[in-house]
Amino acid sequence: MAIRPIVKFPDQLLKSVAAPVTVFDENLRGLADNLLDTMRAAPGIGITAPHIGIPLRVVVLELAPGNGVRVYVNPRITWASPDKIQHQEGSVSMPGVVEQVERHASVKISYQDLDGNEKTEEADGLLAVCHQHEIDQLDGTFWLQRLSRLKRDRLIKRYEKLRARQP
Repeated sequence: MAIRPIVKFPDQLLKSVAAPVTVFDENLRGLADNLLDTMRAAPGIGITAPHIGIPLRVVVLELAPGNGVRVYVNPRITWASPDKIQHQEGSVSMPGVVEQVERHASVKISYQDLDGNEKTEEADGLLAVCHQHEIDQLDGTFWLQRLSRLKRDRLIKRYEKLRARQP
């Protein structure tokens, strides 16, 4: 379909809560296709509609090439394990920087597919981390907010230096 421009940090759109999808049609399928193309070009393993400036609750994940594309509409976490894990995270909206973030080791989510059918999924490891990261974004919580103030400030300075070097 099309590679769309990605909203970059610190744009306020990244702090906005995305609206639920209520219409399941060809426009939604087109949005999912655009998200996939944009994510692959970034490159990344997960992207939300807000990352391209569309405030809708749509997530596309592709954890590894050839491992299958997953589309989640209106996802929400319904259960999270008390166990935690640390994982390197970053964002297509803040390329070039990553940091360790603590997340639940396992989650259960409810979501709809592109046809509006209700689904549930249990996930652990990287997939659980991705669900939490992207659902946070849909809720207006940019991943940096999961870091201590010291780590967040250092990461922002590193990102600003990277951006200053770009043409």
